[in-house]
Amino acid sequence: MNSNVGDHPIYDARKELSAGQIAVLGFQHVFAMFGATVLVPILTGLSVSTTLLWAGLGTLLFHLITKRKVPAFLGSSFAFIAGYAAIAPNKEPDLLRYACFGVACAGLMYLVLAALFRAFGANKVMKFFPPVVTGPIIIAIGLNLSSSAISNCETDWFVALVAIVVVIICNIFGRGMIKIIPILLGVIASYLVAACMGLIDFTPVKEAAWIGLPLTYNRTVFSIFTEGADTGLLITAVITIVPIAFATMMEHIGDISAISSTVGINYIKDPGLHRTLTGDGLATTLASLFGAPANTTYGENTGVLTLTKVYDPMIIRLAACIAVVLSFCPKFAAIIEVMPSATIGGISLVLYGMISAVGVRNLVETHCDFSKSRNVLIAALILVLAIGLNYSTDGGLIFHVGSATINFSGLATGSLVGILLNAILPGKDYKFENDEPNKTGVDLEIHQGENFADIEDEKRRNK
Repeated sequence: MNSNVGDHPIYDARKELSAGQIAVLGFQHVFAMFGATVLVPILTGLSVSTTLLWAGLGTLLFHLITKRKVPAFLGSSFAFIAGYAAIAPNKEPDLLRYACFGVACAGLMYLVLAALFRAFGANKVMKFFPPVVTGPIIIAIGLNLSSSAISNCETDWFVALVAIVVVIICNIFGRGMIKIIPILLGVIASYLVAACMGLIDFTPVKEAAWIGLPLTYNRTVFSIFTEGADTGLLITAVITIVPIAFATMMEHIGDISAISSTVGINYIKDPGLHRTLTGDGLATTLASLFGAPANTTYGENTGVLTLTKVYDPMIIRLAACIAVVLSFCPKFAAIIEVMPSATIGGISLVLYGMISAVGVRNLVETHCDFSKSRNVLIAALILVLAIGLNYSTDGGLIFHVGSATINFSGLATGSLVGILLNAILPGKDYKFENDEPNKTGVDLEIHQGENFADIEDEKRRNK
């Protein structure tokens, strides 16, 4: 039976399925997003409980802004891990607040792009963000994080290898839900091995309460300004982190395209990219202000849509509510937070490498022409500046403005140089297609779950 859900003819689960079946579908979406969503706070030092809270609230806000039409779940973004690491390399809570401020500002960039799309149209705006710019930026994001993955693996290579092997096996040989949640299964397998080896101290789990608030004021951005903010560090955080949004906004467009292809409704046109970008950007900004990671539309949950063929956005909203409820259980969060470093290292080794591989895929699938000198120069300067400055003595370009010290990171420098060069140099050959927006090639969630290419391949096989 078809029913008008948010003015779209779409499968209405409430009329076709029992309450029990709907609940199972909701938990399945939670299961799909869970491993990747909670891994981000583990990698960055942010709160797991706050992350779950804002994954749920952010998703509900996104659905409100997009007129309840788009069946998308907003989980933690991996792309911003490099920004957190640059500002708070040792996961210092005080510095993480500044990183969150930078991410909150990055979320506002979505609103700027949404306004430009609304005013000038996607074709005119997207020519400033071609794959020759976004591809190398994504490659640099992954490579800049590689050293931290190795450091964590070195604590116990055997435990790390368990995680790596399970992720590979599930990704390559898995079917159905197994293929959609390889990260979660890798974490569970490695965690259990570490527990059996006596490598985990479960004291924090025993001491944690069953029910508690998922927010702590002194870990929010607001606390910076009540305690006296470091202006230089605020500016550094913004300059370092905001350029990452250039890649994640392109990722967003690819994700919405994948959802459109899966459901059979062009969400690029209705409710429109200006609404989906606004929803994603506001969710990211609000989550960051309260100390949670940036949000992004999740490919994992698109994989679940493909698997179940149930596209009713209400199911996603149910999953969001479940995430909010889970955020109020500190004992549950403690179980995640005692995860051994080697498990984190094994997962992140695959994860960071896959992020860089997605950048390469971005260039290949969009047929970026490297016989053109302009494209070679743009990509070369982005990569060398982004990676070289990151591993330089100062870790970036240091500027002194009055009493404030500002660090212009490698990724920020490379991104801005690439965008400017692409705008100035003649010979632009990229055209954004409204009807085929996934030609942006960006899909940072490819490491977990089925991606757009998988969905298209499956459709061709079914025909």
